[in-house]
Amino acid sequence: MSRLPRAQEYLKTGFTAEAASAAKFRAAAARAQAAGQPNLAKAWLELAGEKDALAIRQLEAAGLVRDGGEDLAAALAEERYENDSLYPRMVREVDAATAAVFESVAQKQREHLARLESLLDALTRSSGDLAG
Repeated sequence: MSRLPRAQEYLKTGFTAEAASAAKFRAAAARAQAAGQPNLAKAWLELAGEKDALAIRQLEAAGLVRDGGEDLAAALAEERYENDSLYPRMVREVDAATAAVFESVAQKQREHLARLESLLDALTRSSGDLAG
């Protein structure tokens, strides 16, 4: 068996781990800022930026960063899955308090879907970039 599928799997796993860490670090930065610890917040944000860079490196190595149109189309497919399948299923399968969290996330996801559709449409009609 080729090592390529395993490498792709590991790159995606590494990306997920780094992206999740970056989000957690940004949340910690927001808490620190709210607690009056701006220097700690700054340190958390610097670490989050480094985690983002590691995540991006792994996405690129996996071949998952393409041109703008392809990236928008892929993002649209992901948002549609999240809107049509992922969040509705999770809402049905959890307690009411957690379902409320997922419903609020799903509402924002619908907004993201509309924005991505608009961006892809605008990019398709453009000469290579969005109008400024």
